Amino acid sequence: MTAFKDFQSAKTQQIETALARYLPASHIEPKRLHEAMRYSTLNGGKRIRAMLVYATGNLLETQQPILDSIASSIELIHAYSLIHDDLPSMDDDDLRRGKPSCHKAFDEATAILTGDALLTLAFNVLAKADCSNEKKITCIQLLSQAAGSRGMVGGQAIDLANEGKSISIAEIENMHLHKTGALICSCITLVASLKFQTTDSQYRHLKHYAECIGLAFQVQDDILDETSSTSTLGKTQGKDQQAKKSTYPSILGLKASKHLTKDLHDEAIQSLSNFDQRANYLRDIAQFTISRIS
Repeated sequence: MTAFKDFQSAKTQQIETALARYLPASHIEPKRLHEAMRYSTLNGGKRIRAMLVYATGNLLETQQPILDSIASSIELIHAYSLIHDDLPSMDDDDLRRGKPSCHKAFDEATAILTGDALLTLAFNVLAKADCSNEKKITCIQLLSQAAGSRGMVGGQAIDLANEGKSISIAEIENMHLHKTGALICSCITLVASLKFQTTDSQYRHLKHYAECIGLAFQVQDDILDETSSTSTLGKTQGKDQQAKKSTYPSILGLKASKHLTKDLHDEAIQSLSNFDQRANYLRDIAQFTISRIS
């Protein structure tokens, strides 16, 4: 895993540099909005979505400037989603990555506008990616679907509608495949779409890997919400229980939920069986996903 740690360190620096370059400087008007955009995006985090982009690029030998554009656009959308997720009308959380949430550090109206600005900036970044117009259009289509009502936003709507209700494992899986899994899946599919058709077997195998990782990530999140602490998580621990949300541990129990993450990990690894050692970073990310503590 030493090679992966070096990769993780290098690519974390790479995505931070790229994001800082794409985000408007805080001295440009409207200063408060731009300050909030930088505050909410350049505030650390695991950057697992960017890692997936760069790891897929390593496998498919994609040029780094294109990967910077794809990784940045996805991280910008992720940052916007967290801002809106923390709002009082949604999950009502005062902490994000160990610091005050955007609506606490600034105000609620600024937080809403900051999320809106990050979402639109994401597609501006992607539209300027260094690839053919045909490839850019495909990437924009894939990302807009992953982030919209048939992806992340739709999953959040399902989540809010189910608060306080008892739902089945199948319903939870459907919710999280949209809410969390869709954007994580796009990290793989956008890069893969530069080389493969969506009907190609290599594309389908990579997409299935991503779907397994996206679901495993959410199951692990549910586990950590019960077993970790606020200081370790960087956000309020136990929020799911407080909101009376159905989670994997609440239905399956902790032991079975941990077994599920292992099964999803193994399935993800199996999806990579036809790829050589250049897929090792993707294999490492699969392990990181289920072993992380925050």
